[in-house]
Amino acid sequence: MSDTREIEVTAQDLPLHCPTKEVALWSSHPRVFLDISETGHISCPYCGTKYALKTGEVVHSH
Repeated sequence: MSDTREIEVTAQDLPLHCPTKEVALWSSHPRVFLDISETGHISCPYCGTKYALKTGEVVHSH
């Protein structure tokens, strides 16, 4: 069994950062912004949490 979390995100969740606001402050690492727009998926370099863009979501540039 793996401890790695997998989180599905929507375009409204962007800009994406890890840790998310749901993570307790005591168990978090420095905030890092993650660019999911190119591939639709990315892993956090600190904790390994995997993020995937929900199927059908479109990322609009700002």
